[in-house]
Amino acid sequence: MPSWLKIYLSGVLMGAADVVPGVSGGTIAFILGVYDRLITALSGVNQASLRMLLRGDFKSLWRHFDGALLLPLGAGVVTSIVTIAGLITHLLAVYPLYLWSVFFGLILASAYFLIHQIHGFSVRHLGMLVVGVAFGAGVSLLVPTQLDTSLLMVFCSGMVAICAMILPGISGSFLLLMMGMYGFILSAVKSADILIIAVFSMGALIGLLSFSKLLNYLLHHVRSMTLSLLTGVMLGALVKVWPWKVTETWSVIGDKKIAMQEHLVLPWQFVDYYWPTDFLLPLVFVCMGFMSVFLISYAFLQNNTNNAR
Repeated sequence: MPSWLKIYLSGVLMGAADVVPGVSGGTIAFILGVYDRLITALSGVNQASLRMLLRGDFKSLWRHFDGALLLPLGAGVVTSIVTIAGLITHLLAVYPLYLWSVFFGLILASAYFLIHQIHGFSVRHLGMLVVGVAFGAGVSLLVPTQLDTSLLMVFCSGMVAICAMILPGISGSFLLLMMGMYGFILSAVKSADILIIAVFSMGALIGLLSFSKLLNYLLHHVRSMTLSLLTGVMLGALVKVWPWKVTETWSVIGDKKIAMQEHLVLPWQFVDYYWPTDFLLPLVFVCMGFMSVFLISYAFLQNNTNNAR
């Protein structure tokens, strides 16, 4: 399989994940082994890149920003959002138990991969892992609120959302929902409100460029501790993707029905519990999600994973 096609398919899977509240494209990037390379490419804005731009040296600029990664990956994300997003949203509405089960297995397997990349696991790594679990679970259990919709808040929400999207375990759309900005931003996009879209995009751009630099620094200088924290965040996010849950309140935003408040239950606590469909089949989907990570890595992303190490 050509390298560009592997990267394109990685983008497709990342875009599909970003549609699901509680699942981050950053998590999928880690699963697929392109995370380190993506963060390095995004953190490439510096004096050297500005000099290349001013000189019109676009060939060097392409190599500097790893255009061979960003272009097909971005195309895959856009393709997914335009085409697959509707399917994912439909499955989430019609078969939520089974879809959450698949993502639960995916995240569990990716956490397994991350832990095995931490060499010399010690007590301090365990402590950072616990901090990550607490943070990930805490964010996942946030209760939706409503903030003001000033331009400053729109700018800040853009920064927060994009940072969450590249951080494994945290969904950007989920944080927008928690901040009470999801419906406002969605309405602005549908009504083509240029001012709101521009301010939000500027916040997202600045957040992406600055936060990616921080992540790139951490991955190069304190890699094992950073991986411990990110693994913890991913494990904490399992609270959000726990398949067996009961929704208490819903909110209709545009043409989407969004679960606002949920509480987790055990399978046999469902009303009219039937073990083949409420326990056995979801468990099969969890195993499918878990094993698919290994199959994908072995089939066509093994080289990317080895390079990331």
